[in-house]
Amino acid sequence: MLSIDITRKCLVAEGWCPVFATNKIQNVLQRATVDSNSQIGTIFDVLQTKESPPTYFQTNKFTSTFQEIVDAYGIAKYQEANPGVFTIITFPFLFAVMFGDWGHGICLLLATSYFIIREKNISSQKLGDITEMIFGGRYVIMMMALFSIYTGLLYNEFFSVPFELFGSSAYGCRDPSCRDASTEGLVKVRTTYPFGVDPKWHGTRSELPFLNSMKMKMSILLGVAQMNLGIILSYFNAKFYGNELNIRHQFLPQMIFLNSLFGYLSLLIVVKWCTGSQADLYHVMIYMFLSPTDDLGENQLFFGQKFLQILLLLAALVSVPWMLFPKPFLLKKQHDERHRGQSYALLDAGFDDSDEMELHHGSSSHEEFQFSEIFVHQLIHTIEFVLGAVSNTASYLRLWALSLAHSELSSVFYDKVLLLAWGFNNIIILIIGLFVFICATVGVLLVMETLSAFLHALRLHWVEFQGKFYGGEGYKFQPFSFASLDTEDE
Repeated sequence: MLSIDITRKCLVAEGWCPVFATNKIQNVLQRATVDSNSQIGTIFDVLQTKESPPTYFQTNKFTSTFQEIVDAYGIAKYQEANPGVFTIITFPFLFAVMFGDWGHGICLLLATSYFIIREKNISSQKLGDITEMIFGGRYVIMMMALFSIYTGLLYNEFFSVPFELFGSSAYGCRDPSCRDASTEGLVKVRTTYPFGVDPKWHGTRSELPFLNSMKMKMSILLGVAQMNLGIILSYFNAKFYGNELNIRHQFLPQMIFLNSLFGYLSLLIVVKWCTGSQADLYHVMIYMFLSPTDDLGENQLFFGQKFLQILLLLAALVSVPWMLFPKPFLLKKQHDERHRGQSYALLDAGFDDSDEMELHHGSSSHEEFQFSEIFVHQLIHTIEFVLGAVSNTASYLRLWALSLAHSELSSVFYDKVLLLAWGFNNIIILIIGLFVFICATVGVLLVMETLSAFLHALRLHWVEFQGKFYGGEGYKFQPFSFASLDTEDE
């Protein structure tokens, strides 16, 4: 693996290493020199290079799988912001939003706990492809299970059955102590349920419309928050690399465009929840574009709403040409200034073995600036972001759709299988019904639905989140090891 330097009569190797490992490498080389009784010591030197270094993230058995989720999209460029840090929380949480049921979450937690508790024994065994994949992702599944228990408590669903874990319903109390002696027949009620969805909604006609509205609005809020995080991380990338153009003509207009439309929609959702208004948010958003000067009437949620909508609409319209035009012209200006009066330039001055100095003609490195290509690239990037802001926000509605699908499937299995078998009052039918219920729960809800929610959460991270800031155009640091060489030879 080393090259021979005939002039100096030595072996030479070049490679990358993490900065924190330099002392360790020097110690190993010195120990090797002593152990081999070498007459000549080993020289360890740092080289200056213009090559882009590989990317290395220190991970452990908990964080490595989350990093692999990111690396499957693309390896981070050297010192690019690493989405793996955020993925540890956001990935299992978005999964749980779609999978929220604390009964199913407990089942997942018990299954993955077995792999975690016995990981030393299992890791030394030869596993099948599927088992090995599940074992490798045991900590991801554990986090998914914990968040599913949390969101299941929020949705108040235990195998689709609600429980009064946090007190009785806000709409009434069956306990005789709730009755007020001065008001015969009336019942004391609370204003809100202390935690999560009130169990009183279960089984009512308005249950599905209520959950539809709540989960759809919640999905939009979560989506806009995560997309904003992605754009903010693009600012830190640009700031770190000293790219002021991207800050002024990419980060700022993107933040303005996204929040002028969907940030405003999120504000309307929160205001509607807080005020209990019956305003139609679809109508508000549609006529914000079609008739921005019309009176809002019963759809007005707060004072000055019409003026704010006009202001936000103008800001969104201005941000599109702001993203498109300045950057290509400024790049051309920078290029012209950099190469003005530089027909000849000393690019490399160094003495080789024959002590001859090499001068390179400046024009050989002076590439012509392709303005049309830069402009078309910026046009595509602008169109992609503007249309993506709409499609990506709509994409987060999968959180709502899969959550409802999981809830309804669970409800069907419980009502049409378990309760139906219970109603026959026959032990054999009850055993058969229980067996079918367990098989359906494990096969459909704990396997197929888990895989489905996992893939949807993966798409949301790769496209909607990482697409805002993550290039993923680097290459991974591969540590040297004799074991890897033996594997390659085999």
